[in-house]
Amino acid sequence: MKIGFLNKVFTVVLLVFMMAAFAGCGEQTVEKSDIKIATGDTAGTYYPIGGAITEAVNKNVSSLNVSVESTKGSVDNINRLKDGKADLAIIQNDIAYYAANGTEMFKDKKVDNLRGLASLYPETCQFVTLADKDILSINDLRGKKIAVGAEGSGAEANARQILEAYGLTYKDIDAQYLSFTEGAAALKDGKVDAAFLTAGYPTKAVQDIAKQSKIRILPIESDKASILIGLYPYYTRTTIPKNSYDGLDEDVQTISVMALLATTDKLSDNNGREITKAIFDSKENLQSAHEVAKFINIKNATLGMSIKMNSGAEKYIRDFSGK
Repeated sequence: MKIGFLNKVFTVVLLVFMMAAFAGCGEQTVEKSDIKIATGDTAGTYYPIGGAITEAVNKNVSSLNVSVESTKGSVDNINRLKDGKADLAIIQNDIAYYAANGTEMFKDKKVDNLRGLASLYPETCQFVTLADKDILSINDLRGKKIAVGAEGSGAEANARQILEAYGLTYKDIDAQYLSFTEGAAALKDGKVDAAFLTAGYPTKAVQDIAKQSKIRILPIESDKASILIGLYPYYTRTTIPKNSYDGLDEDVQTISVMALLATTDKLSDNNGREITKAIFDSKENLQSAHEVAKFINIKNATLGMSIKMNSGAEKYIRDFSGK
């Protein structure tokens, strides 16, 4: 009798412990890692694309909690990656190359641990002026007040290189170091004669100008494009189709660089793979964030990749492309 009773008690106690254990397992949650993605000016394309990437990763990668930050752009973003103030960043492929090789604005400041996750879309170089100004070509910028981008930014480097292809330096113009937003506002207010930016078209800052006044985007002629591509192989020829902006009634020949999603060697290969997968699995949602996302395609995910890649991301892209 006593043995039977003890067996029953033992069985009940065992069941209670098992139920408690299962209940405890059910209450466990996956610990998430907080990571930041550095983007750009809110009037450019990095910020909305970065926001869409944030949403895609948070929805599809349970171990990560991503937040988006507005920044000054590519150079600032690389410095944030280097200093550990950001974990992911959207950057131009040419600026990434400069950082990885210690040239241009990163001379003697080489960043060894940059890693690429994927090429995203082309970023188009745009010299914008108002149609009522007597400025028909980049040569006509001589002696004019020009917003060339924030000092030391990726866009400013592009502006300088393009001007040099036309035989112009900052000594030949009145250079104003203004961001996308500042340059657009200055152009609308008549404080500058033209504004330069590098961003996927249509760019919000340019759209805002076009809604108020008829604009003109200065072309980069074929021979000048050839010079630039020869000196800087990251550039590619691009056509901005007419009607991309209000009142733009002609196609415009220009050049582009590529926007990359970058990180450092601190991001694990597994997280690199999962982030990359989440982006390309959510391509349609990204397109709702900005029209430029229509160019995001896994088939072009290594196009213009100018730095060493995260192994997990690289393997995912390679395996997908091999299917």
